[in-house]
Amino acid sequence: MSGFLYYLAAFALVLGVLVVVHEYGHYLAARWAGVKVLRFSVGFGRLLWARRFGRDGTEWAIAAFPLGGYVKMLDEREGDVPAADLHRSFNRQPVLKRMVIVAAGPLANFLLAIVLYWGLFWHGTEEFKPLLGAPVAASAAAAAGLENGELVLKVAGEPVQTWQEMRWALLERAVDADEVALEVINPRREISIRHLDVSAVRRSGWEGDALDRLGVALHRPSLPPVLGTVKANSAAADAGLRLGDEVLSVDDYEIDSWADFVRIVRQSPGKRLALEVLRDGQPIAIALTPATIDEQGEEIGRVGVSVSDGDRARAALMITVSYGPVSALRKAVVETWDKSAFTLLMMGKMITGEVSWRNISGPVTIADYAGRSARLGLDYYIKFMALVSISLGVLNLLPIPILDGGHLLYYLVEIIKRGPVSERTMEIGQQIGLALLLILMAFAFYNDINRLISG
Repeated sequence: MSGFLYYLAAFALVLGVLVVVHEYGHYLAARWAGVKVLRFSVGFGRLLWARRFGRDGTEWAIAAFPLGGYVKMLDEREGDVPAADLHRSFNRQPVLKRMVIVAAGPLANFLLAIVLYWGLFWHGTEEFKPLLGAPVAASAAAAAGLENGELVLKVAGEPVQTWQEMRWALLERAVDADEVALEVINPRREISIRHLDVSAVRRSGWEGDALDRLGVALHRPSLPPVLGTVKANSAAADAGLRLGDEVLSVDDYEIDSWADFVRIVRQSPGKRLALEVLRDGQPIAIALTPATIDEQGEEIGRVGVSVSDGDRARAALMITVSYGPVSALRKAVVETWDKSAFTLLMMGKMITGEVSWRNISGPVTIADYAGRSARLGLDYYIKFMALVSISLGVLNLLPIPILDGGHLLYYLVEIIKRGPVSERTMEIGQQIGLALLLILMAFAFYNDINRLISG
């Protein structure tokens, strides 16, 4: 499958699952409340497929425009309702039942995130240890005295086991702290406290990768350029490379590490390279032409070899984290809550101007992330789906007319004033909400296009 189709399929699966779960939340709540559901649609616009099922003859449909979906319920405001079905009309339900039906969609997204995290934490995930690489020169990490090979034990007193846990802890504290204490242990087993200035993240408006901006890098061990495996029918096999060959130079450029060799190969798709390798103590000249591979829309070179002793190096970098079923569920709930609160906080800071609007992502960027996470492995893809599900839940609960949160706001006003909001007020609210969503979508598409152009 080509890179574009792979990314499109990964995005379509995430989007399809999230839309179905969200709308099914509305559907189940409507059925619980006794409201008749006329149509369950994935997508908007012209119907591509439709079938009727169930006692009420609910129409299940797939529509042409895939970015969303809806559940159409019996409602006197949208058409004539037979007298026998008036009690099953949405608008006839008590306000609390209507609130439950509307809130059920976002809540289903939060529940999905909890279930996905629960499964991951219970099953166990293999992740990078919080091992630090050499800090970027003149960065906050360099100023803090962080060293290559140090393992982060705690962030602001909170124990961390993985790179992602460390990253998340730093992000949370960068919201309102200028400095974060890192407890680290170096390869000589010496424990130190490093004080990392994280204020640069806020000053940048949270643009780009926060750890990159701080100069915090993942440790990458320096491995000798010795071949551990050579795939059959690969460019390396065709060139005559063998297990145990040590790459001395490429086009007269001296190779000091495996990373040097990989970098040159990736930058040379379809280009003939002159290698000098050491085999059985003797230098040998070999001509190698890397195959051209599409990776995330970029052409790279690949020759079909792996590094010797790579498994041991990987084991030193990775850790498998798993929990019992109860602990995993507790952690899944906390993870979902923390990310929901952080998402809402960042949205608020966008409104106040503390966070750049360039952080808003549209469908192109989300599709890109979906494809990248899918290529990294199922664990990363599931985490990505959980994160997008949380974002969708938070977004829909915002008190903006046309979103679920806007309807909940109407119902809250109805409870306070002991009467429904006027049709005119709702109409004006819908127009305002639609305008806000169009502005938001314009920002998202602009950012997507800008990222594509800038690379």
